[in-house]
Amino acid sequence: MYRIVKYEAHDRMGDLICDNYPMLLVMSRFGISLGFGEYSIGDVCNNNRVDVKTFLSVVNLLVDESDSVENIDKTDISIPALIEYLSRSHKYFIDYRLPSIRKKLVIALGDCLNDINLVIIKYYDEYVSEVNKHIMYEERKVFKYVDSLMSDNALVNYKIEIFSKRHDDVDNKLTELKDIIIKYYPGNSSNELNSVLFDIFSCAKDLASHNRVENSLFIPAIKELERFKTL
Repeated sequence: MYRIVKYEAHDRMGDLICDNYPMLLVMSRFGISLGFGEYSIGDVCNNNRVDVKTFLSVVNLLVDESDSVENIDKTDISIPALIEYLSRSHKYFIDYRLPSIRKKLVIALGDCLNDINLVIIKYYDEYVSEVNKHIMYEERKVFKYVDSLMSDNALVNYKIEIFSKRHDDVDNKLTELKDIIIKYYPGNSSNELNSVLFDIFSCAKDLASHNRVENSLFIPAIKELERFKTL
């Protein structure tokens, strides 16, 4: 069970990680490495040139899923810092997490190319393709638009609301894959299969957290920037 508190800059980074170990991923996606000793969150962020308020906004949003985002001051968000965080998250999923799960899935299913095995691999590959398209759209269209907005040269015929409306939850299909394996995979389960299922559960939750950061922090911050630019 994770410890649910509102973290502040003076709290120790080590306490944050030990209380809520998924924040290891948040820390790394802000470019912060291990070995920070007894330093506070504020000191660690400053030493790594990370915007403290943006880091804390992401951490506190993800630590307490029931917390209302209405309490978050959008002016506390550094848009460049948040985009860097999101880009590192994208790279983690595409270059590491999803390929790693596929390798473990192939090993767990074994050499027998029966119908259910082929369906599972095909389903997974189609899912990864969807995630790739989703991420490429964000990187090439959304982030490019935000860069143009911040440079006072906003691209015409685009608003962040377009992204908001088409921002489907890419973790849903991974959840469906998990259900297929649990409910319909024949034979005895193995340590390898249970391990890859655990990874799929974890990845689905991580993707849901990623979407929450985009929906609750990124999109509102860009809407506020658009409003400011039109004043």
